[in-house]
Amino acid sequence: MNKTDLINKIAANSGLSKKDSEKALVATIDAITDALAEGDKVQIVGFGIFDVKSRAARIGRNPKTKEAINIPPTKVPQFKAGKQLKDTIAK
Repeated sequence: MNKTDLINKIAANSGLSKKDSEKALVATIDAITDALAEGDKVQIVGFGIFDVKSRAARIGRNPKTKEAINIPPTKVPQFKAGKQLKDTIAK
């Protein structure tokens, strides 16, 4: 399912127009992105938790030259599915 398919599904389930459904989806994604950028956690009960995980600096290897490379610390988004989502998928 891509973004267009998701917008169509939201429009069909909510009774909103496709244009309003797209605005709602974009606003939701922007709100989650902004919260994560600020270091906040976003918890949607029954669906899951969006969070930011910090990765420490480490040493990697260039597979071609076998040379050691310093990989700097970074922050990456992560998602943990909620119980209700897990139960629904397991059926």
